[in-house]
Amino acid sequence: MHIKDLYSIIVTDKHVECRDFYVRWFGFHVVFEASWFVYLAATGEHPFGIAFMSPDHPSQPPGPERFSGKGMFITVQVEDTAAEFERLSRGGLAIAYPLRDEAWGQRRFAVYDPSGTWVDVIQQIDPAPGFWEKYPTREGASS
Repeated sequence: MHIKDLYSIIVTDKHVECRDFYVRWFGFHVVFEASWFVYLAATGEHPFGIAFMSPDHPSQPPGPERFSGKGMFITVQVEDTAAEFERLSRGGLAIAYPLRDEAWGQRRFAVYDPSGTWVDVIQQIDPAPGFWEKYPTREGASS
């Protein structure tokens, strides 16, 4: 199989607000938009995508169920999490999880988007000495 693209679609009454959120705060641009659907792509060398769809969309299935905000989150990996934290904080975006260094090797903070999706903004850093020793990994997998 040759996959040409891969993106999640979140069903929400707030697809317009989500569009504006990702365009304003994360630099996405609109690739396609209709009254009930918007597909966004990140700028940069990898045009990562995400889409939002109104519950009354005409393309069923899937059904009209709205995303509940639980059981899924989006990770946005950046080069300088501290700088992004400062930029978003100064801009007035509510921070759901403050900037901190995690023992497993991430500097991160989080926000919620208008659909209720947790957006984890991360930067890879060195893990605490010995952290991964207590968690077995599979050969060939990176930690």
